[in-house]
Amino acid sequence: MTNYKFILSGGGTGGHIYPAIAIANELKAQFPDAEFLFVGAQDKMEMQKVPQAGYEIKGLWIAGLQRKLTLQNLMFPLKLATSLLESRRIIKQFKPNVVIGTGGFASGPLLQAAGGAGIPTVIQEQNSFPGITNKLLSKKANAICVAYGNLERFFPKEKIVLTGNPVRQDLIDIESKRDEAIAFYGLDPNKKTLLVLGGSLGARRVNQLIEKELHNMLSQDVQVIWQCGKLYFEEYKKHNQQNVRVVDFIERMDFVYAAADVIISRAGASSVSELCIVGKPVIFIPSPNVAEDHQTKNAQAIVDAKGAILLKESELDSQFSIVFEALLKDQGKQKQLSDNIKKLAMPNATKVIVDQIKKLL
Repeated sequence: MTNYKFILSGGGTGGHIYPAIAIANELKAQFPDAEFLFVGAQDKMEMQKVPQAGYEIKGLWIAGLQRKLTLQNLMFPLKLATSLLESRRIIKQFKPNVVIGTGGFASGPLLQAAGGAGIPTVIQEQNSFPGITNKLLSKKANAICVAYGNLERFFPKEKIVLTGNPVRQDLIDIESKRDEAIAFYGLDPNKKTLLVLGGSLGARRVNQLIEKELHNMLSQDVQVIWQCGKLYFEEYKKHNQQNVRVVDFIERMDFVYAAADVIISRAGASSVSELCIVGKPVIFIPSPNVAEDHQTKNAQAIVDAKGAILLKESELDSQFSIVFEALLKDQGKQKQLSDNIKKLAMPNATKVIVDQIKKLL
């Protein structure tokens, strides 16, 4: 049996890292003797998260362009050139059979170097609106695995495969974990649980909203698991109390999803894909500060299928408490949202992506 080698690259946020880890895990299950190497950006969260998942990672000296003139931007050409050289060196040494990119700064130079060396590449695009790195890489990629339809505007049509986004397999059956999850967080099994997700780094506007509305929520007999993010934990940990659990980062996503009755979330691509599988009523508050406003587009795709509620940041002060209270009281609406979002789930995405990778071996 051939001893295959795979390089995976993706990072900057959990939305790029976890799909890469999920793909590696599935490849490992199918090719137990395969060798794996991850390539990320130095000083980004993948440098911790990938080794925790049991894989080796090398870091490139790369960062994205800022929107204003900064020293970082002036350094960008040097960083890019250095990262391309380092990527070529890594590929020459490791000799991968296939290179897989899930987005983020580091995947740019790495997939560029792989394509230049004649090694097959696969792009996994999570969003309904691709980033600039994947648009550029798509010209040379062998396959482009996407989670949304209508991406022919950005990618060569003949390379696109609709697969969905890889999600953690422990989310497939969360109903059976509810009691364990409630006990894990020390919650009351008779109260409704609100789960607030701001993404791995946190969301300032969502945190401000929850702080403002917390008293009102608790008065409606609701308990809260509030993931405020690493950047904001020091500021918001003071709100930890009997019916409120403030956490910076969540290791057991299956537990928080199992405990939740209603979810408030940003609309990053991975979160949206997970929430389709979890099938709980969701209020999306998309981040307006992302390229091409892709979070709003991700959320809108679910809303169009009557599977979620969308509130823009600009509407929160006037609309949130009305919308939240109405949803909490309306069991029929909760069930409708639940049923409709589940119809959009693609639980086999990781296997379908790995099938595309295997065609290139």
